[in-house]
Amino acid sequence: MIKAVLFDLDGTLLDTLGDIEANVNGMLRDNGYPEITTEQTKAYIGDGAKKLVERALPAGTDRVDECYAYFKSRFEKSDNSRTVMFNGEKEALERLRACGLKLGIVTNKPHAATVRLIEKFFPADTFSFVRGDDGSFPCKPDPTLALYAALTLRVAPAECVFAGDGETDVKTALGAGMKGIACLWGYRTKTQLAAAGAHVFAENFGDLEKIIGKFCQIY
Repeated sequence: MIKAVLFDLDGTLLDTLGDIEANVNGMLRDNGYPEITTEQTKAYIGDGAKKLVERALPAGTDRVDECYAYFKSRFEKSDNSRTVMFNGEKEALERLRACGLKLGIVTNKPHAATVRLIEKFFPADTFSFVRGDDGSFPCKPDPTLALYAALTLRVAPAECVFAGDGETDVKTALGAGMKGIACLWGYRTKTQLAAAGAHVFAENFGDLEKIIGKFCQIY
């Protein structure tokens, strides 16, 4: 029986691509580097902010740590004006909570930026666990943080769904022994997610809700 649902953030709960692109390009511009495109930004997302910065910088630069610190400071102050929720999301989350499921967030996004986003877009009691990258745990696809989330929520890993739009989320679910759902409204294609090992796919939040309901035998 499923008792908790853990979500990725970028591309799964929130469409943050516009703000990520603006802040990456602001970092690049301010440090004298060429900007990247929307498609490049989308491709570089998923393995944490430092890896994003490393991919965005010209190959061979020795300023990754410096530029990452600059990006992180800039992003934590972002007004997130380009970020939006996905269609049907709010209602689906409310119904899942009404069924007694615990909801959590496990993301590679810097933790301070994560908290600011959650406070802006969601009621305070929506999620029982929220954790971004603060250096305490390895980034996904390492399953350690997902397993810690399950422990904190007092549920077994097998009683958790892990929903995300990236290859790292697919691999995290597999590594943690959780039921994985690959979300197709985010930043990766079905082909990319299947290649990472996904076999359960949701087209939208209504679809996600139905799949979780079948897992829980509540719908």
